[in-house]
Amino acid sequence: MKENDKTGKAPEKPRRETVIALNKKAYHDFEIQNKYDAGIVLKGTEVKSLREHKVSLVDAYARVKKGEVWLFNANIAIYRLGTFTNHEPTSARKLLFKKSEIRKLDIKLKDKSLTLVPLKMYFSGPYVKVEIGLAKGKRQYDKRESIKKSEIQRKLKRVKI
Repeated sequence: MKENDKTGKAPEKPRRETVIALNKKAYHDFEIQNKYDAGIVLKGTEVKSLREHKVSLVDAYARVKKGEVWLFNANIAIYRLGTFTNHEPTSARKLLFKKSEIRKLDIKLKDKSLTLVPLKMYFSGPYVKVEIGLAKGKRQYDKRESIKKSEIQRKLKRVKI
């Protein structure tokens, strides 16, 4: 223990994050305004399937229902060694937010034309977390502009090398 540590506790180690799945399409289709991290309620076979990286967030979205945030259409594949206890692949899953965060999100979602989109799913220590983005949909011409910008950046990198 260090002398200047007044709490008497050992310093916390940073948690190792292992990315399970990314939703790259969300960055193409939406303009992300805020990001939030949330826990997720899962069954045992779902966690085992996630350890094998068998998940897709492409068509997934989140909604606030009755004071709770739910994740819909996140496809977690059926665990291959599971038995009758296996889960439904695209069932709705509860996200764990604080009540105050849920209220703020609900107000933002009702006031503006915004949506909640899952951006990535990852392990934080033994827990599964989901990064949710408060997003506004891009129009077709906005998508074309972002593609042009990324191509220009790629060309500039090639020239510098």
